[in-house]
Amino acid sequence: MTRLRHLLFLVMGAALAQPASTQCRLCNQPTTSVSTAEPTGDVELQIETNLAFDRMVLGGSGGGAATIRPDGSSGVEGSVLELGPRATVGTVLVHGEPNRTVRIEIPRRIQLFSVAGGQMTLDDVTTDVATVARLDAAGNLSFRFGGRLILSGDCDGPYAGDLPITVEYQ
Repeated sequence: MTRLRHLLFLVMGAALAQPASTQCRLCNQPTTSVSTAEPTGDVELQIETNLAFDRMVLGGSGGGAATIRPDGSSGVEGSVLELGPRATVGTVLVHGEPNRTVRIEIPRRIQLFSVAGGQMTLDDVTTDVATVARLDAAGNLSFRFGGRLILSGDCDGPYAGDLPITVEYQ
C-alpha cells in the first residue's frame, strides 16, 4: 500500500508541475579513467600473535642465534642448541576497504631489552605478505612475520621490544 501511495503522489505531482527540462543521460561522454578518490575508511591493524622465541637451550657462553621463519619453521646456530616448543611466529590482521591495495612497511632490525639492562638484536625480519598486498573482498588481509634473534654474552632473562608495522593504502 505504501508503494501505491508513493506512485500516486508522483503521478499527481507530475500532472500539476510545469514541464521541466532534464539533461540527457546518454549525451554525457563516458569516462574510462581510474578513480583517484581517497579511501573513505582507515586501515586497521591488529596483532593476533606476538613473535615469541620461548626458551632457548645454550651450549656455552659464545654467540649464537635462533631463527623463526614466517612459515613456522625454525633454526639455531652457534651456542644456541635448541629453541623451545612454544616459539611462535607473529601474526597480523589488517582490515580496511575491500579489494584495496596496501603498502606494508616493517623494519628489518630492532633492538630488544631486558629489565636488567641487557640488549639483543632481532634482525632479518621477514613476512609472508605478497609484494603487492591487497585486501580481500571482505577487506581483510592476514600475514605472518618472523626473524633472527642474535645472542651474545650473558643474555639470561626475558627480553622485549617494539616492532613498528605501518600499513597504508596505495
